[in-house]
Amino acid sequence: MIDNLLLLTQVPILVVDLVIQGLFIGAIFALVAYGLALVWGVMNVKNLAQGDMVILGGYLGYQATLWGYHPIIALPVAIVVMFMLGWAIYAVIIRRVVDRDMFTSLLATFGLSLLIQQILNLIYGPEVKVADAGFGDFELGSFIVIQNVRLYSLLMAAALALAIVLFMKKSRMGQAIRATAQDARAARVLGIDTDQVYAFTYALNAAICGAAGVLVAMIWVIQPYYGIVYSIRAFIIVTAAGLGNLPGVILTGFGLGVWENVAGFVFGAEFAVAAVVLMLVAVLMYRLIQLYRVRQVVR
Repeated sequence: MIDNLLLLTQVPILVVDLVIQGLFIGAIFALVAYGLALVWGVMNVKNLAQGDMVILGGYLGYQATLWGYHPIIALPVAIVVMFMLGWAIYAVIIRRVVDRDMFTSLLATFGLSLLIQQILNLIYGPEVKVADAGFGDFELGSFIVIQNVRLYSLLMAAALALAIVLFMKKSRMGQAIRATAQDARAARVLGIDTDQVYAFTYALNAAICGAAGVLVAMIWVIQPYYGIVYSIRAFIIVTAAGLGNLPGVILTGFGLGVWENVAGFVFGAEFAVAAVVLMLVAVLMYRLIQLYRVRQVVR
């Protein structure tokens, strides 16, 4: 660890490299977290299967390579397939727990997470997989090498985020989702079918996860049981940024990506996930302190 810290002080360009690579990673984290924020904010459902949906989308990209297609072709396919799957999951499982207590929704989505993991394990096995994009790389200066696939993934994640923002602001369904998130009872009084809004919201989240999963499969590796790390990252980002705060989600996603990348270099790759968990603990402690201060003021 000390040697790595000394290396960063002696070669400052490495810090720039780590930050740039972290921003590429953080773009995908922010995309996944925004989907979780939608479900959490609109439906008050804490989706523990969020990361597993990302991995499921990743396997759609991997399957495209098995069939001889470039994984980027699987991106629109994953969006459509995961949207339909998300709607089906809502109809069968989620709609039964929307109005229940938090523990019930956690239990239901945890069971969904286990189901997705076991199905993927039965089909593809426990070995790690990667959807080779083959885009090559380019040099930025003398010491920074950037994989083209990461740059393309950043651009695609940005395009998807922009499309979602425009949809939420301009479309009737987007306006209905925002109204339901503010006050579901008032939305029903105004004639909005909140059940359909919930179904669309969950399906949209699944589509976002599917797109993010394809990007993940091209950049890193996927494995049936890797979903939990993406669920934790999304939970950290949403908890830190707050529900309905898209700029905050994006900035926190970038920050988490940089933090994880730097921590992985300084402490070793095996401690990268531990650094993420440490950030989760820090965020929860900060929120608890905030809540305690609010209670003190009320008294």
